[in-house]
Amino acid sequence: MQSFDSDGVKIAYVDEGEGDPILLIHGFASNVATNWRDSHWLQTLTAASRRAVAYDNRGHGRSEKLYDPSRYGAPMMAEDGRRLLDHLAIGRADVMGYSMGARIAVFLALTHPERVRSLILAGTGINLVRGMVGTLPLARALEAPSIDDVIHDTARSFRAFAERTGSDLQALAACLRGPREKIRAEDLARIGAPILIAAGSKDVIGGSSRALQELIPNAQLLDIEGRDHMNAVGDARFKQGVLDFLTGRP
Repeated sequence: MQSFDSDGVKIAYVDEGEGDPILLIHGFASNVATNWRDSHWLQTLTAASRRAVAYDNRGHGRSEKLYDPSRYGAPMMAEDGRRLLDHLAIGRADVMGYSMGARIAVFLALTHPERVRSLILAGTGINLVRGMVGTLPLARALEAPSIDDVIHDTARSFRAFAERTGSDLQALAACLRGPREKIRAEDLARIGAPILIAAGSKDVIGGSSRALQELIPNAQLLDIEGRDHMNAVGDARFKQGVLDFLTGRP
């Protein structure tokens, strides 16, 4: 991976393939390798003549680890994506975010609409607007001395995933304790770029994708049948649906 300076924070990224650029923003406790390479997304996009640009969010993967919660928050993390586009001299790109990455992508589209050609909100649903409950218990689970000390099932699953991805647990806890800026329904309604909502039909973490679609005029919906939040990422139907959306969007 390469890296660049995003207003004093080292951000690691990959830039592969040629063609229309698409910016990929991974989910919480994940990274480029887990979210996009191991799932064969990078291969799928480059094989479809797309330029795939993906970065490790601050506090994640090979990017700089920060332990001050105030240095996180989706709007700030969206600026890392915007600065990466600047760094690579990409004026406009399709943007796909998964889970937390979808929140970040929304703020990128709201703050810099001229940079977002289309928006793919993946691994998310109505909780994008309602907000995710229980972030402090998740933070405490990451800060616990051992996973054996974590009793709550959801918190334990996040801790286990963070350990599998080799994450810095304290940096992730700081990310969870950071600002939780709200996305309002009226904010989504004013996004002018074409939007695809893609989520597993069993995704209880993201919430109802159909309920989210109802808030966004003209948004398309890709329901990945039988998949949940964790196993929808690499699904072939997800990939084909995104490729079809990219081919059909203006």
